Amino acid sequence: MSSLPMSIAVEQADPAAGKAGAWQHFRLWRVLLGLVLPVALALGWELAVRAGWSNGRLVPPPSVIYSTFADLARTGELQHHALATTLRVAAGFALGVVAGTVAGAITGYSALTRRLLDPSLQALRAIPSLAWVPLFILWFGIFETSKVLLIAVGVFFPVYLGVMGAIRSVDRKLVEVGRAFRLSDAAMVRRILLPAVLPAYIISLRSGLGLGWMFVVAAELLGASEGLGFLLVDGQQLGKPAQIVAAIVAFAIIGKIADWIVAAAAAPFLRWEDRFSARGGEA
Repeated sequence: MSSLPMSIAVEQADPAAGKAGAWQHFRLWRVLLGLVLPVALALGWELAVRAGWSNGRLVPPPSVIYSTFADLARTGELQHHALATTLRVAAGFALGVVAGTVAGAITGYSALTRRLLDPSLQALRAIPSLAWVPLFILWFGIFETSKVLLIAVGVFFPVYLGVMGAIRSVDRKLVEVGRAFRLSDAAMVRRILLPAVLPAYIISLRSGLGLGWMFVVAAELLGASEGLGFLLVDGQQLGKPAQIVAAIVAFAIIGKIADWIVAAAAAPFLRWEDRFSARGGEA
């Protein structure tokens, strides 16, 4: 045993530990692989500016953006504005998820309710995000309420459509089995419909979260004194393209982290799935 490499010895002594180590290595490899494209683009643009192929004035190189990030972080502005935006998205996401889940479940389960509500909701879904801004400001003022509600509107529709579509796509044979066993409506939802719609529901949550980050920009572009959207407007008015790009990058990083949190929280509930796994990777 002593002549074997340490990793092999540990794996033979504890197969579960060996599998856990291999899984962690695989997860790290997936993260690094996902960074290849953005890092390559950033290095390419940095080299292009340093070689004199572009002056980098309107699209600053990564070194300038990093310096801007460092300056904003050192003064505390980046943390302050990022926290304000994150809290708005979290509040709007919670409201939108609750409303979208309830509305989607009702319209998906009841044909009468679907015929009554769905046409109006589909018409409202076609309204652009910026079209809501003046109306919400008129109704709720320029403070946090209008911003949170605007984000909730953006989150609502993907969740509503995902839940309604998932319920309507449940295999009819499963429902017939539940009725054959004389399950109540509550038991039918808990034991048949909920497991069947959960994968699509998680996807709708992630779609709603992404749209919530888009709607927060519309909310913060008008009448905001803090937030990453405010940094965008401030950079535009002061002619600071590096600050604009830094705010965009901050949106991308925080949005990706939020999406990862939702996906990681949902993963334990989806382990029962027998999913197609793409070649060379994992679903």
